[in-house]
Amino acid sequence: MLYANLEGNPIMNNSVYIGLGSNMGCKRDNIAQAVALIGAIPGVNIKNISSLYETEPWGKTDQDKFLNQVIEIETSLPPKELLRELQNIEIKMGRQRQEKWGPRLIDLDILLYGNEVLDDPQLIIPHPHMRERLFVLVPLAEIGADLRFPDNGATVREVLSSVLAREGNRGIERI
Repeated sequence: MLYANLEGNPIMNNSVYIGLGSNMGCKRDNIAQAVALIGAIPGVNIKNISSLYETEPWGKTDQDKFLNQVIEIETSLPPKELLRELQNIEIKMGRQRQEKWGPRLIDLDILLYGNEVLDDPQLIIPHPHMRERLFVLVPLAEIGADLRFPDNGATVREVLSSVLAREGNRGIERI
């Protein structure tokens, strides 16, 4: 679907991958609600949804396991506007940012945005830690194994294979 800007010029939609995570409350319901709310954002169309994965926490490990998922959307929204929409969903669902990598009701991260490379204090694309995180790479590979990182050309499959060879599975299970 094409949208037009104020001058009537068509705006191309971008393929965007979003990581979702929850380790508080009813995790499945939190993920499902977030997916529904993302799909309700004007100018967003959900294209693909990975399976759910139960994963060990990353960064701060003394907390409950997470449920994680990756979705692909198509959108005409610019990256920072999409980020604002996702942060509004987190707030609407009750997320409170109290502790870095701490427990969370919902976490929504823009992983890849078309072929964009963005390094801004508010938003870094590709997501700066995604190449280290199996809870992102495994569900992303399920729906986009041949995607290429715009900054270095590596595929998701290649990066995942490298991380698995170096670190093993480390507690990620498809559910």
